[in-house]
Amino acid sequence: MTTRLSSEARAGLAEVLPEWHQVVGRDAIQRSFTFHDFNEAFGFMAQVALKAEKMNHHPEWFNVYNRVDITLSTHDADGLTQRDVDLALAIDQFAGDRSSS
Repeated sequence: MTTRLSSEARAGLAEVLPEWHQVVGRDAIQRSFTFHDFNEAFGFMAQVALKAEKMNHHPEWFNVYNRVDITLSTHDADGLTQRDVDLALAIDQFAGDRSSS
């Protein structure tokens, strides 16, 4: 079983993941991405899906046209873990310059 992030690790999240924010009422982080069009958003989602499958760690997400909202939390730990941080970092790399958050 994966363990939840320590208070020390949580304190540094804003520096490591500056575009992600805490979900109110839940031990999770969230970020919204906006792309030029649906094809670009879908391509981004495909990259994230492949990485998530490889990690066996799947995001909660919502897509409408060019916007993708992603929420990360480790369900079997009932909160944030290093797996969420690692996936968020990969997601940020995939978004690169394509997204205007």
